[in-house]
Amino acid sequence: MTRRGFCLCCVASATFAAGGGWMTPRAAYAEAKNIVDMIRADAATAAIKVHKLRGGVSVLEGSGGNVGVLTGPDGKLMVDAGITASRPRMLEALASLGNEPVRHLINTHWHFDHADGNEWVHGEGAAITAHENTRKHLKTMQRVEDWDFDFPALAPGAIPTEVFTDRKTLSVNRSTLELQYYGSAHTDSDISVHFVEADVLHVADTFWNGIYPFIDYSTGGSIDGMIRAADANLAKANEKTIVIPGHGFPVSNRAELKEYRDMLVAIRDNVARLKKQERSLEAVVAAKPTAAFDGKWGQFVITPVLFTKLVYEGV
Repeated sequence: MTRRGFCLCCVASATFAAGGGWMTPRAAYAEAKNIVDMIRADAATAAIKVHKLRGGVSVLEGSGGNVGVLTGPDGKLMVDAGITASRPRMLEALASLGNEPVRHLINTHWHFDHADGNEWVHGEGAAITAHENTRKHLKTMQRVEDWDFDFPALAPGAIPTEVFTDRKTLSVNRSTLELQYYGSAHTDSDISVHFVEADVLHVADTFWNGIYPFIDYSTGGSIDGMIRAADANLAKANEKTIVIPGHGFPVSNRAELKEYRDMLVAIRDNVARLKKQERSLEAVVAAKPTAAFDGKWGQFVITPVLFTKLVYEGV
């Protein structure tokens, strides 16, 4: 696992003190210098790994969030666009899947590591589809308060032109795609994309495979919303469904999704119980409410301390 697989707003947590102390957002950014340039520089050299699934669906790993691709006579369809600096290697990876042009792009939400590449993908000829809140966020400056960072609006060509409110069905490359809005989850703009015939479910940043997730409270995210999204994903998936998470190893399944959901519920309950006792954030962190899960889930960017803070914020 490398930092390239994680969203910009999460990478700064790598600047936490080695002893586990929680740094303020301003201190983290001062320590990290320029996190945007760092992740763009990493994306500029990172290899893109292609995982072929079934039914013409593949997933590209290495440019921000995991990018889904559907190939066929109507042209390629991408689920998320990754980071602009990855463009040369993304084009190589896309070409390895066939010579069809890119004609469709779906944004699963507004975050940098999923939508930064919108402009170049649109320049290749893709129409962009997203939830209406994704378009709203991409059209204006967005602040992620936890990281004391302002993300500028994207260029006009990077803004989705096809938007929906609750659900939308597309027919592309002889495949049916069901787009479903979660409500408040990782942000207030998250959607899933289900490739129905192939039974491949892209759930984006509502599922972080093997790692604690980031929750963006600044644009409508919540821990309870993340749990509701996990329940919705479990209801849609069966034992044969291939699940594509937003981050972590990009090919997963219902069993791993359920383990993730159960982890969220257990930690949420632990933190809520401690907060109900009127304990401060520092006291809750010291109680280590994530301890039973840290060996598996707490070994990368979102540390146990940061995840405790994020859950505490929402209960």
